[in-house]
Parts: sequence; structure tokens; C-alpha cells
Amino acid sequence: MKTWNAVVCQAMHSFILSKIMIYLCKKEVIFLKELLSPAGNMECLKAAVLNGADAVYLGGKSFGARAYAGNFSDEEMIDAVRYAHLYGVKIYVTVNTIIYNTEVDELIKYIEYLYKIGVDALIMQDIGMISLVRSVLPNMEIHASTQCHNHNNDGIRLLKELGVTRIVLDREMSLEEIENIDVDIEKEVFIHGALCNCYSGCCLFSFMNGGRSGNRGECTQSCRLPYKLIKNGEYVNSDSKYLLSTKELNTSYDFDKLMSSDIVSFKIEGRMKSPSYVGYVTRVYRRLMDNYGSKVLKSEEDNLKILFNRDFTSGYLFKDKVMNIESSNHKGLEIGKVIDVNDKKIKVKLYTDLYQEDGIRLKYCNKGMMANFIYNEKGLLISKATKGDVIYLDNKINLKDKDILVKTSSSYLDKEIITSSIKKILINIDIKLIDEFLDITFTDNMNNIVSDKIKVEPPVKKGTTNEEIKEKITKLGNTPFVCNNINIDIDRDIFVNMKDINNIRRLLCDKLITTRSNTKRDIIINKYSLDYNKEDDYNTEISILARNKEQVQAGIDMNIDRIYVDSELYDIYKDNDKIYLRLERVNNNYNYDSKNILATEIGAIYKYRDSNLISDYYLNVVNNYSIKFLLDNGVKRVTLSPEVNYNYLDDYILDKVELIIYGTIENMITKSCPIKELGICPCKKEDIYYLEDINKNRYRVLHNNCLTHIMHYKKINYIDNISYYKNLGIRSYRLELLDESYDEVIRLIDEIRKK
Repeated sequence: MKTWNAVVCQAMHSFILSKIMIYLCKKEVIFLKELLSPAGNMECLKAAVLNGADAVYLGGKSFGARAYAGNFSDEEMIDAVRYAHLYGVKIYVTVNTIIYNTEVDELIKYIEYLYKIGVDALIMQDIGMISLVRSVLPNMEIHASTQCHNHNNDGIRLLKELGVTRIVLDREMSLEEIENIDVDIEKEVFIHGALCNCYSGCCLFSFMNGGRSGNRGECTQSCRLPYKLIKNGEYVNSDSKYLLSTKELNTSYDFDKLMSSDIVSFKIEGRMKSPSYVGYVTRVYRRLMDNYGSKVLKSEEDNLKILFNRDFTSGYLFKDKVMNIESSNHKGLEIGKVIDVNDKKIKVKLYTDLYQEDGIRLKYCNKGMMANFIYNEKGLLISKATKGDVIYLDNKINLKDKDILVKTSSSYLDKEIITSSIKKILINIDIKLIDEFLDITFTDNMNNIVSDKIKVEPPVKKGTTNEEIKEKITKLGNTPFVCNNINIDIDRDIFVNMKDINNIRRLLCDKLITTRSNTKRDIIINKYSLDYNKEDDYNTEISILARNKEQVQAGIDMNIDRIYVDSELYDIYKDNDKIYLRLERVNNNYNYDSKNILATEIGAIYKYRDSNLISDYYLNVVNNYSIKFLLDNGVKRVTLSPEVNYNYLDDYILDKVELIIYGTIENMITKSCPIKELGICPCKKEDIYYLEDINKNRYRVLHNNCLTHIMHYKKINYIDNISYYKNLGIRSYRLELLDESYDEVIRLIDEIRKK
């Protein structure tokens, strides 16, 4: 009886605390909190649901920003939605890649399918596709992915205007900055897992280095590779090689602060992680949510380290140090020290438990193995050793020196997580005698009601007792349900066959499962036009991005159409009507009242759409619907992303676009600084820095307002193709300058004009 009551109490406690609104006295506002977990396959989905997720995000086989996760086929997606909805859990599908023109029809069919099968929301990046889906499928809920670079009020206002209901905020934002977002929209933040070094949606590193786009879910993780720092042509001596590698986010230490914020959804990263990882991380944060104000336990912290960590950080959310430039690998949990070693055996004094088949590594020599055989001090094989034990391991890795033993995986922990994952749905059972029938009703916690009747008879010898009926009807063991309360209203002696009770119990359970899992809904599909005002003037336009006075002067002397400059140069040349202010990619204050703007993020589009507005390549425009959306919001020229294949431009809105046909593309912008990580101040403008990769490619590093810009190692040059582009109907061309001299700029402009 105690076990039964414990199950009911635990289920009731979890349900109530996960669904109630938490009243925040400090803010005097009520917020509904959601725990959002990842799933790369069905096993991960079940682990998330059974360990307390309120919602799960996952991807299909296409259009998701984790192309190398298992992901879900269309048929598996149906099963995923049904399973999650059975437990009252929402499903959000990631459609958060940039979409090319040739893929649009396929995408819309896919999203129609997702809507029909009951998917609760889409997570999207591509601004053109968000606009299209909002027009074609107005009832489909859309969340703006962190790939949208959501970091300021104006950009979020534009998304809300579009009909987006939730924004996933940049991981670079502090809690204070998040609370200063005053748009009436749901806020979602990452609370645990891997961090990108670059602002999400602002990285071209992987694409520029090999064509695998982070914006298409194919990131090669350039940040996890080793680099050397070069200052003024000389290598900076350092043992630290991973100058762009981040730690793992872990906000469990400060989670009560997040709970008392206006953040609605807490998101766990990990669509490429194991079911045990997903289940356990979900379980930890479920406990912290259900026990508001409690702290993470030492055992939980240790298990999180075993499952995966590159050192933990509470992230930019809490202004913590995020970089780990010493290593980009999983660090595990230190569990013991080597106190003696010879050719055959490694002698270890344990800090904590070690199980047979645990994955282990020696910290300093960085060699690993499985703990297939563990010996006690008597030389006997054992399956488990505990804290304080001295044990021996076979020296299969040729260890020579004393070291620290680290646990990097645990099959025991994996099994414990999966086997202990359980979630039951509370139901109320009402049984009432009406004439010659027992009317039996099951009601769940979502107010779904199913009922049926069984015939009763007068007792011949002994009647059926209420306790007998209760015992049979509440025998719900293998079902998703557990009885919360039962009410039996029988006012005379009756006899009922126990077989009939068993049958109706199974029937009502099946009915309730079907009712809860039902995903069918009506669909509204609208048509959407790509009409726009075509220009008759086909004069060639030339723009340059200028980074110094020499380059600006060359543009002025050559009388080109537009010269994009930063704020420092703008203050000098702003009276020239060819000068455009190129706004910062991370911007919370638009202090300039300029008529000419180059917008690098969507907040500037919202703020300056009544100005003479050009959009930069950082907006990741690769389709006509993004072009159309920007044109509708006041943009005069839309710079195409470098990820567009310039050999296939025929189907673009060509008279409104600008092509970068020469220059140095920016690979990434990051809030971290690899130069500061090595104890050097990077702010002296006379110093020139590069990062060098293992192939000796050198990436120029620039700084502005404590943000780091990492440029590509080589220049692009498509000037020889201009005649082809002109014949297609493209009229606007840009030079993206870096270190070119006055004479080089003159030569390049002259070369364009001769084509």
C-alpha cells in the first residue's frame, strides 16, 4: 500500500508542479514554465517524455539543423506525435535551415503534412520561409530559432509582427539582457548542452572551408579544431591550442534565477546525444523545476559529468567564462588517482565508484580503455569497486607514469537511467449503478472522458463487493495510467463477472489512449504571391565595403553608387550621400539617425525600413521569398548570401539583389576573444592578428566593441563572370574590402566597369 501511495503522490506532485503557473512575487506576473528536451530518435523521445519533458523538439529527415542526427521519417513522426500527445507532451519540429528556391514546394508539402499529423509548432530560421508559412498555413505555430539571431527588441518586434509566437534567444545574452526584452512574446533559452562559439545563424566558417553549411545542419565544427595565434607575423607561444572551443552549458547551479525570470521555455541541447543523456538531463531539470529553490545534488553533478562535459559553464546567461581552450574533448569525471604502475597492472585509489564496463581515460596521457577487468587488492575479479577502494586494472594502454583516472562513460548508469524512467497519467474512475448496468467512466488530467457499461445480475449466493470491483478496475499496470481517485456508487447487492470488469478496463484504456493521441485537425491553406515592383533601369551599380579612409576615398574618386562604412568612418563622411552606415551585427541601440543604412540583422530592418535601406549578406538570403519579405519591409537592394551558388541564379529576383563579386567574407562573429584567452589585449589597432589552422591557412582576426570577427583565409573573386551576371539581369555588385590599398580599389572598380 505504501508503494501504491508513493507512485500516486509522485505522479500527482510531478503533474501539478509541471503544469501550474508559478507566481513570481518579484515581478508580479504569472508565467507558465516549460521543460523542452531534444530527441534525435524514438528512443531519445521516450527517454525525454518519461523523465518529465513538457515538450520535445526533433527533426525530420530534411530541413533540420542537425543533419547528422538520426532524425525521424514521416512515418516515425506520426508515432512520435502520438506517443508524446498520449502523455500530454508537445512536439516541436525543427525546420531551421535556410531553404533554396528549388526546395520551397517540397518544404510546404512537408509542413502541410506536419500540421495534419498534429505537430504543435515549427522551429524556423529562414525569414522568407517564416513569412511564406505564415501566409500559406496561418494556423501553424512558429517559433523563431536561435539561428534567427534573436537578441534585440526591434528584431523580435519584426518577428512578432510576422506572427511568430516564441523566440529562441541568442545564447550570448545575459539574464539581465533577456529580461530587458519587452516584446509581448514567449521567450525560450538554452539551459544545458553544447555551445556554439559563433552567434547562432551568423557562422559561415564550415561552409567557406568546404561547402558544408552550418545553416543547413552540416557544420564541421571548425571551432573544435586546434589553432595557433599569430601576432604581427610571429607565433604566440602557448600550450593552449583550442582557441575557439567552448565549455558545455550547465545552468543547474543557478536554475532558481531562471525560474524567477520571465523566460517561458527551458531548452536542453542534444539531438545527437544518447537516450540516457537526454533522459538524465531532463530528469535533473524536472526535479529542479518541481522543487523550486532546490539545488543540484552532488550525485547529479557527477552523473552529468560522466554523460558529457567539456568543463561546465553557466554561460553568458550568468556572465560566466565560456571558453575551454585546453581541450575540445569530453572530460568525464575524475574518479581516482594512479598510485603505482608497471607493465602489467595499474594501481588506483578510487574517489568514487567504478563498475565493470565503464569507459575510462587517464587524464594526462589522454589514453582510454574499457574497465573490462577490475581486480581487488587480493587480485580477485570484481564487478564493482567503491569510494576508498584500492583496485588494479590491466595496463592495456602502456601507461608509464602516475596519472588521474577519469570515467567517461558508464553502462551501469545508462541502464539505470533507462530502466528507472517511468511516467504515469493520472485518471479518475467513476462507477455508478444505473438500472441493470454498471456505468464506468475514466477521466484524465486533460478532461478527456471515456465510458462504457456492463450488465450486472442479482447475486445467487454471494454478491460482488466494491473492493473486488476496485481491485480489478484499477489494475492498470502495463498501461500508461494510474488511478488517482475512484468513486463507486452502488446502492444494492449485485453480481458482476470479473472477466467483464477486465474487458471494460482494457477497452476504456484503449479508448483513452486513442482520444489523447488523436492528432487530426482541419487545415487552412492560402495562396501566396511573389509579385513585386520590377525596375526598368538596368544601369550597373557598384558598392564597396570600406574599412579605412584610403578605401573610402577611392570609392568617392571613382564615383561609385554606395560606400558602406562603420560608425567611425561614417562620422567623418556622413555628409556624402553615397556613404551608408553599416550597422553592427550585434546591436541593442540604434543611435544613428541616418538616411542610408546597410542592415546586418533584422532589428535594423524593422528600425530603418523607412530609410534608404540595403540588407547585408549576414541575413542568409538564399530564396526569393526572403528577398520579397525584405523588399516589402523597405529594403532597396538585398545582398545574397555567399551560400548561394552563383552558377545557378536564373530563378532569383535578379534586379533587386546585390552580389559580392570580390573580397574577404567574414566567417564568424563571436563574443569570446581567442586573443584575450591567451592573456593579450587585442584592442591596439596597430597590432595585426591571425588564427592559423593545421593546414597553415591564416584567418584575420578583427575586433570591434569587444566582439571578435574572424575573416576567411582567402578572397573570393567573380569579377570575370560579370558579363554573365549582367545578361541574367543582375545590376548591383559589391567589393568586400579588407586590406586593399587605394590603387588596388581603383583597379578593381575599373575592372568591373570594363566588363
